[in-house]
Amino acid sequence: MNKREDYLTWDEYFMAIAKLSAKRSKDPNTQVGACIVSKDNRILCCGYNGAPNGFDDDVFPWNRDGKPLDTKYMYVCHAELNAIINYRGSRKDFEGARLYVDLFPCNECAKVIIQAGIKEVIYLSDKYCGTEGNIASKKLFDQCGVKYTKFDSRNKTVNLEL
Repeated sequence: MNKREDYLTWDEYFMAIAKLSAKRSKDPNTQVGACIVSKDNRILCCGYNGAPNGFDDDVFPWNRDGKPLDTKYMYVCHAELNAIINYRGSRKDFEGARLYVDLFPCNECAKVIIQAGIKEVIYLSDKYCGTEGNIASKKLFDQCGVKYTKFDSRNKTVNLEL
């Protein structure tokens, strides 16, 4: 008897965990999850976009439009940031790690990813490709030696729409 052929690859597994983490987000428009993995394929931490600790998400301004102080953008913590700051182990564990995320990181998250020592980003969507923030993220990654790769499932039947 041969081994099964329809098992998940590491990339499929970790991206599915990032997508599952996104389900914790209470944002009515955009749910993003992130999963950080060590060089030896051990999950270090996960995160999702949401209100900072102590900020009541029932009164959190989830609006996308309006005056800046009345929108989510001034307050929300992105999935990548949450995954990095929620980690309770040694920061040395991030050296050479990979980050799986369903939306290409913004320029602010790109800086945090670089500072953490993460060396590869695998993303599902590049929805904001070509925007100034997206261009800045890619410049930062290119200059600092962080590889970024669009997720490509070898098994096209894997449903990441959990």
